[in-house]
Amino acid sequence: MRFPYLFARWWLLPLLPLVASAGVLAAPFTPTSDQQVLEVLPARAADPRMQALRELRAAAARQPHDANAAVRLARRYYAEVAAEGDPRYIGYAQAALAPWWALPEPPTPVRVMRAILLQFNHQFDAALADLGAAVQQDPRNGEAWAWQAAIHMVRADYPSARRACEQVAQLATPLIGAACFAHVDSHTGQAAAAVNSLQAALSKAPAAPPEEQLWALTRLGEIEERRGRPVEAAAAFQRALALGHADVYLLAAYADFLLDRGRAADVLVLLKDQARSDLLLLRLALAAKATNDPRGAAWRADLAARFEAARLRGDATHQKEESRFVLGVLGQAEPALVLARQNYAVQREPADARILLEAAVAARQPAAAEPVLQWMASSRIESVALQALARQLKGGQ
Repeated sequence: MRFPYLFARWWLLPLLPLVASAGVLAAPFTPTSDQQVLEVLPARAADPRMQALRELRAAAARQPHDANAAVRLARRYYAEVAAEGDPRYIGYAQAALAPWWALPEPPTPVRVMRAILLQFNHQFDAALADLGAAVQQDPRNGEAWAWQAAIHMVRADYPSARRACEQVAQLATPLIGAACFAHVDSHTGQAAAAVNSLQAALSKAPAAPPEEQLWALTRLGEIEERRGRPVEAAAAFQRALALGHADVYLLAAYADFLLDRGRAADVLVLLKDQARSDLLLLRLALAAKATNDPRGAAWRADLAARFEAARLRGDATHQKEESRFVLGVLGQAEPALVLARQNYAVQREPADARILLEAAVAARQPAAAEPVLQWMASSRIESVALQALARQLKGGQ
């Protein structure tokens, strides 16, 4: 089989839309009839992705007891979140699996898809249980191994992530296998080796599917950025963008790169008409703040409303983004620090560490960032930005 590319970018989707996590997953929208309209998208009627989605909806409706048809539809919904950042599709994805959702032992494809949706909601233990059962049933289920690697990376369990990558490498294309290992290496003191392996894998796979190239190039850009090599990072991001595939995570990563270099005006151009995505709306608000763009007030109000709605639902899976908003847009250091600390208790990737360090510096509370400093020492993460913030913390003590 051709190894599913989407595992790679999906593992970062817990970081995407704010309104698509706990509240949506707790009460998914279920149509009451096959004729009920889920969504009207007149401007996208001719979009091939929308055509494929319509066909999958029709197939699932014709075969309501076919688990494979339901999984194909749920995957398509989930792919739309990656492409567009529209959180409504998460609820639709769970609704597609409703007949099997509560089963203790659903079919393996359902089990893997359920794990994907559970991890989106930060239910990592439940997701890993499903994925572990899936690979027991089918040790060659590359997607289940890849999702285990993804979740272990979010939790900073690098030995477990590497073991999962070993399985992935046996089942995936060489490019995906190399990228999986590189992702782990780049967090564990081997960033230069990770870059070299990614570059070699990309050069050996010029005909690789664009989706695989996009993921590898995005990872390459992030690693180079952390190493303090902006020219090389920009080249990797631009190569990924040139592939022409809609990808919210790539846009967010490149927008962050531009913001760090004082190029907020370029972010406003890059993300034009992208406010539908919560993740990208955050970057637009940060860019507007930096440039005094008059659209910033509306974007700020929109984000504030979305965060408030999440709180009312009891949704606590968006704290990193809200912390960035509270600190970077509203300028409130102590509330941002509370959110960043709560987030870091669940997610421990470089971006989670960075916002906790930034909030601790702004609030003049260096002790609050001690978990990040311990992680930096134990993981040997190589990051110019994190090291600079750590020095600021120590200088402020």
